[in-house]
Amino acid sequence: MWVEILTKTADFGMLYIIGNEEDKMKKTYKLFSVLLAVLLCFSAVGCDAPVQKQQSNAVTPEKTEPSAKERAEKILSAMSLSDMVYQMLFITPEALTGIGLAVAAGETTKNALAQYPVGGLIYFAGNFQDRVQTKQMLENTQAYAKIPLFLAVDEEGGRVSRLGDNPAMGTTKQPPMQKIGETGDATKAHAVGKVLAADLKALGLNVNFAPDADVLLHEENTEIGDRAFGTDAEVVSAMVANVVKGLEDNGVSSTLKHFPGHGSTYVNSHNGTSESKRTLEELRKNELLPFQAGIAAGADFIMVSHMTLVNAGIEKVPCSVSEAVITDLLKDELGYKGIVITDSFQMGAITQLYTAGQAAVKAVQAGVDMLLMPEDFKAAHAAILQAVERGEIAQARIEESVKKILALKIEKGLL
Repeated sequence: MWVEILTKTADFGMLYIIGNEEDKMKKTYKLFSVLLAVLLCFSAVGCDAPVQKQQSNAVTPEKTEPSAKERAEKILSAMSLSDMVYQMLFITPEALTGIGLAVAAGETTKNALAQYPVGGLIYFAGNFQDRVQTKQMLENTQAYAKIPLFLAVDEEGGRVSRLGDNPAMGTTKQPPMQKIGETGDATKAHAVGKVLAADLKALGLNVNFAPDADVLLHEENTEIGDRAFGTDAEVVSAMVANVVKGLEDNGVSSTLKHFPGHGSTYVNSHNGTSESKRTLEELRKNELLPFQAGIAAGADFIMVSHMTLVNAGIEKVPCSVSEAVITDLLKDELGYKGIVITDSFQMGAITQLYTAGQAAVKAVQAGVDMLLMPEDFKAAHAAILQAVERGEIAQARIEESVKKILALKIEKGLL
């Protein structure tokens, strides 16, 4: 290569000497071009190597699938405000259809879901006759829904076993969680969650309103009692986290209840106002610990109790309608990003204080994402819509909750 360049340079030099003025100008240009090539070659590294086409360092971006949040936002953009509010309601199949105990799902269920596209349905022991009937009922119900449903049950073990108490269901009856806590072996709690998930998923259920994350502090507390893992917050925390993992890792959403800890009360909130004398600082050091452990373990839902905190320096209202408890404590202080659901709004602690519409509006204003079993779900729906129209609830507050609901349904493979 070098010989060729130098030879051409010498040739041009000789031609320059014997040419006329015009030729000399042309030859000067050619000589300059050759000399420039020589200089460039000297400045290059590895000039003797064959010249290769320069490779581009630019990386072509790979096409990525939209995230669950992005997909949820797209679905939300096509929804009416009315349908958004329905997604925030978690009701019984009887409330949906209005025709008595539900043990099957047919045209009535189909028509009701078309008219009232609620976000979830909760089932109780009376809805379950046997495995074949249950699977068919839930499969049909899900098929009729425009947006797939959360299908839930309370299956804690012990005295709260909607499936386990019925031999025809072929599920494993779990002992009271107090018995699991007494073993001190958190792997047993994980096994409980894993078995519960397998039993529920096989039937078509996708949400379990369990585990109970309460620390039992009051000996007269019969509402919680042996449903709790125990009286030691650290033991309860380990057990709760492992049940959550057992459920979540096997495809069923778990629910921590009853926030911020119902173990210090002595009046059953099913019957009327239930008060706790615990201060916020006492809660932080004790009752909140199992909820923090469950949040870290990945719980999809947290259920808020109806008890009233009377010594916490906040408004003396049921926790399920308290902004200080739901937004300030649970969402902001504990950083919970999952779905916040109320305990049943058919319980006396709520019905003795509020109408269905009042309770629904106050809960949404407080930061709740889903309302469980409003006393009248149609009235609750209408009241929330009216509150948005009056500017008492921002539409963005509704959209915030519905995006979470839709995103979880996408993550769980329902959408």
